[in-house]
Amino acid sequence: MVKYWPTKQSIYLNDSIVDLFIETEKKFFLGKQNISRQYLYLDILNIKKRNELFISIINDLKKLILDLVEINISFQEINITTYKIRNIFIKNLSEKFLFELNYANIHLKQKKRDEEDYKDLMKYLLMYLIFGSSSVDKNVFIFESLYTPYNHVKILLENFIIQTANNITREIIENFHNSPNISKFLQNRSLCNKLYSSNRSIILFLNNIKLQELIYSYTYQIKCFYSEKEQISILSSKGIITRYIHLSKIEDIKKLNQLKTLLVFWLEVKDLTTPKIEKLILQIMKYFLYSLLNLLGNIFLIVIKVVVFYLSK
Repeated sequence: MVKYWPTKQSIYLNDSIVDLFIETEKKFFLGKQNISRQYLYLDILNIKKRNELFISIINDLKKLILDLVEINISFQEINITTYKIRNIFIKNLSEKFLFELNYANIHLKQKKRDEEDYKDLMKYLLMYLIFGSSSVDKNVFIFESLYTPYNHVKILLENFIIQTANNITREIIENFHNSPNISKFLQNRSLCNKLYSSNRSIILFLNNIKLQELIYSYTYQIKCFYSEKEQISILSSKGIITRYIHLSKIEDIKKLNQLKTLLVFWLEVKDLTTPKIEKLILQIMKYFLYSLLNLLGNIFLIVIKVVVFYLSK
């Protein structure tokens, strides 16, 4: 039987949130490796520090939800201010993480990033947790908002925790500017994953991530946009994996740059023309095969007639 998320603010919603966070804490407390085919900045941290970061994010998210409820924020305000909330949340957690490592003298400079999908998923997660499923537009996901599965909110929460931890790690790493400083920081604070304990391995790791981001931005992201899917990270019994969920992106097409717009247009043309081209090629192959069989059949008959003619003599 499918369990649905509460539709509005109520004791039932409060109880569901408590259950959701308890389940999520248990999953993240165990600590899992990244077994997806995607590089994460998180990979550079060892399991212990990664778990501490996950739990810190969960605890601060609880406080954030309580604070937003206390100030009586409306879902219209969340819709407008999610990006700001996200940046403040990541900045505070990054500074807290560094402070706990006795490294509070670093002044983090947040860079402006193109992360609309991550922002949107955070927005919907906050709406589910504060107002219930009825606050989310019915056309955003593939199901009616009043029948939002409990597991849907659960994977949004897991994705938020993983992506936030990934962004925090990236913010900290990028503020060290070069691999020797990164390596020194990770080694001195016992943060480092043993796979990335040398300067060379860190350089290779960061280059792989940059290449991955470039490829994703101009290939997979466009495909996901076109097919209205979004890649998310969740925690399975074996580790961090990637999955896809439906996410309406009709309104976001106006935000694409010219190159990405051309790529979307190319996909449209490709989907329109490919079936017709395949059908044409199939018909040509059928006619060619039919003609070839007729030709071979006629040649075979001629050979038989010639053999019979000579045998009759």
